Amino acid sequence: MQLEQYTYAGLLIASIAIPLALSFDKKVHFYTRWKYLIPSIIVTAIVFLVWDVRFTEAGIWSFNPNYLTGIYIKGLPVEEWLFFFVIPYSTMFIYEVLKAYLPNFERPTFFAVIIVLLVAVSAWLSYYYRSQLYTFFNFLFLAVYLAYVIFRNKFKPHLTKFFLAYLIGILPFLIVNGILTSLPVVEYHPEHIIGLRIINIPIEDFGYFFLLLLMNTTIYETLKEGNYY
Repeated sequence: MQLEQYTYAGLLIASIAIPLALSFDKKVHFYTRWKYLIPSIIVTAIVFLVWDVRFTEAGIWSFNPNYLTGIYIKGLPVEEWLFFFVIPYSTMFIYEVLKAYLPNFERPTFFAVIIVLLVAVSAWLSYYYRSQLYTFFNFLFLAVYLAYVIFRNKFKPHLTKFFLAYLIGILPFLIVNGILTSLPVVEYHPEHIIGLRIINIPIEDFGYFFLLLLMNTTIYETLKEGNYY
């Protein structure tokens, strides 16, 4: 097996190495929240994996075997399955670090307004680019879930840390996804995206990452606050 075939796997290992090592930090105690984190990751991963499988089958995106270990499950490389566990873990770690070290920095009303604006923008993008399937479904799902978050209003106290975690997570996202889309490890069918890219990353991926993190965070907080176990 060529060394380049470990590219995707290597990026995942690099993404989770530091968050996993620091999960036992005395102030954050992230490991004590795994019982809420793991279910939230699994539930969200199921949704995104179904989406991923269907889009791969439809040819909306594909994976370059030159950068993969060659192990596939349901038509997806095993690295893609691990992506939905590794990236949420790493970003949720950032989220908890912010809660531990910036407990008094809160701007819930400001970020609630931002979400309302994002609902409108996402809905418009979904409608306007309805012929591009990735763009359409990506922003449609995002608009619907954002509207749900605002409607429930229970997540408002967590909005500040969520947005900060997303903004901080953008930096490693640009590195990892930039490599994945530049080599490319992941290739997008040009008919199904707008075509606007940042460091070769389709603009849709930023909404995709936002939705992935938002679903994980809302489920995670619901489980924590619900005293289910």
